[in-house]
Amino acid sequence: MANFDDLLSNTDQGDQNSGQPFSKEEYAAKKKEEREALYARLDDIALTVAADPAALRQYLDLQSRLGRYTAVNTLLVLSKNPQASRLGDLNHWRGQKVFIRKEEMKNPIQILEPGDQYRREDGTAGTFYNIKNVYDVSQAERKILPPAPIQYTERQLLSALIAKAPVKITGADALPGGGGARTNPDTGTIEILKGMEFSDTFRSAAHELCRAEAVRAGSVTDPQFTAYCASYVLCQKYGVETKDYRFDSAGHMFEGMDAQEIRRELSQIRDAEGAVSGRMARQLDALTKAARTQEAR
Repeated sequence: MANFDDLLSNTDQGDQNSGQPFSKEEYAAKKKEEREALYARLDDIALTVAADPAALRQYLDLQSRLGRYTAVNTLLVLSKNPQASRLGDLNHWRGQKVFIRKEEMKNPIQILEPGDQYRREDGTAGTFYNIKNVYDVSQAERKILPPAPIQYTERQLLSALIAKAPVKITGADALPGGGGARTNPDTGTIEILKGMEFSDTFRSAAHELCRAEAVRAGSVTDPQFTAYCASYVLCQKYGVETKDYRFDSAGHMFEGMDAQEIRRELSQIRDAEGAVSGRMARQLDALTKAARTQEAR
């Protein structure tokens, strides 16, 4: 009978000790190295987005699909899969009876999620961030079809955009200097030109509402630029025409900024858009519930 006892030890295989558990110190060092690599990639993609108009548009397109993701995590997703549309960790996908392909398990999209808080030397509170692996639906073994989007009428979309807005909105027969909308510097009222097509009306109103949110934030470098980008994200999210948007001069906005400052500007775009789209979502959800209630009767 063959004897395999001589194979029952791998101590002579040099550095191949991947099966050995990490010590606490080794584990901490490994995680620190992973975080540093991720932050370096984050800086690289932020600088790329600021320097390349096409990359900025790609980032904003991705933000429109990943709404709830922070600017930082959207950048990290962009660096791995610019076409991502639906993300989740393994538990999320398993809960939907969807499984990530074996070959994709080694290719996660790494994002950052907040962990424990700590106290800095100056006494302020900080937050530790942990790396989290997520996967796009395109990496799934069985691709699931996204639920059919609810089709809202143009009137419903425009109504949801302006409903519950924190500023007064009125129609105007004409506006000084042309344009589709403006914020009256004397009254703070948003005035929207009457008689425009839906897409022009939506874009104009979205821009001024996002600008109002940027101004309310108080720390935005250029509310006009923030509003321009945020309104683009809103239009992309709700299927409104965006062919007239141009980002060729965006580089001037980011000129002289380091990666951290660029991320701050992108976060302000996300926050301005998020404030407006959050109100829209609540209004549209109410419409959806009402319609379903009516159907059930």
